[in-house]
Amino acid sequence: MKLDFNILRYLGREEIRVLTAVEMGMKNHEIVPTKLIESIAKIRRGGTFKIVQQLLKYKLIQHDSKQYDGYFLTYQGYDALAIYSFLKRGLLSSVKGMLGTGKESDIYLCLDQDGNDCVVKLARLGRISFRAVKSKRDYLKNRSKNNWLYLSRLAAIREYSFMEALFAEGVPTPSPISHNRHAILMSRVNGFPLINIRNIENPTSLLNKIINLGIRLVQLGLVHSDFNQFNLMVTEEGEVIVIDFPQMVSVNHPHAEEFWIRDLECLNKFFLNRFEVECSEFPEFKEIEVFKQLDEEVQATGYMRAQLTQKEIQDLEELNQVNRSSDSQDEGEPSEDNLEETEELQELQESQELQGEESPEVSTDHLKKRVNKQLQNKNKPKPKHKNRNKNKISTKHLY
Repeated sequence: MKLDFNILRYLGREEIRVLTAVEMGMKNHEIVPTKLIESIAKIRRGGTFKIVQQLLKYKLIQHDSKQYDGYFLTYQGYDALAIYSFLKRGLLSSVKGMLGTGKESDIYLCLDQDGNDCVVKLARLGRISFRAVKSKRDYLKNRSKNNWLYLSRLAAIREYSFMEALFAEGVPTPSPISHNRHAILMSRVNGFPLINIRNIENPTSLLNKIINLGIRLVQLGLVHSDFNQFNLMVTEEGEVIVIDFPQMVSVNHPHAEEFWIRDLECLNKFFLNRFEVECSEFPEFKEIEVFKQLDEEVQATGYMRAQLTQKEIQDLEELNQVNRSSDSQDEGEPSEDNLEETEELQELQESQELQGEESPEVSTDHLKKRVNKQLQNKNKPKPKHKNRNKNKISTKHLY
């Protein structure tokens, strides 16, 4: 559901204070009780209740009484706070309407104080088609508690950092202006998405420009990871502008080369099907010289792999295995359980060989039984103690 920006006309200082109070309360509470909203907003109880009912009417907050009575911020309320901040700082004068929507963001066309067009990108993580972001992106790092608003804010900060760093290096990107919460304010690109272009005078020259742009990103220490016809804009003069950066990774990422090859093959297939041109030979990823480690400045995923902890490297490898599990099973590759069983079998065979040359041979069936028994004991859940929760206080009726 998109925000009706006409609602901002009816939001005064007290309404914004209550919205901000709900936002601040959600740092430590999934559902913010009314008393906490009152204490943060510094508004008397009767006034707070009246404002809360008004915000509920505009669907800027939502009421929840399943566990205990309270309120939480919706995406519409988060949008209102971000846009209000831009308006108050004099960066925007009005919002024209929606330019487009995607699986993880909404794009709005706006006007600045001088009447020039600009764009506001609002992150929308948590949609039905994009709920695997918690495992496929490293926004959370080592954090365990999160909500979609918080993840959207992290995604916006990450993308703005990439855009600002690349724009400073002269890479053709939209001009970054500012960001607030989950919103990014940038200049409007006077061009068209590559996916919408049907006819072009010189498609070979355009393909060369795009490949050279991808090489330039690698030379800066970054791999786009989603470098395709949906995230490339082409101007009327034939210039290429790259957009959408939250999924960028470092060239030191263990699968950076795989992402690089996948992006180029995707573009090659697109140009072959639509314009009947293709690139016969791609540059080798390892042969591209990295002139600047821009990944360190923006802390891209996988940067300085040597500085990662062993736990982070292990989690990264497990994530990549999960993402490829379906493909590997279709191709007939052994599953993780079979690999683990094979490794255990090899260890037992080596231990038998180390016992001496005259030690009797152990049959494979016997070893498999021992391996299966060890795996069962390894995966067996630990017994729960009956009196472990004896002294714990129930919090069911405390709210």
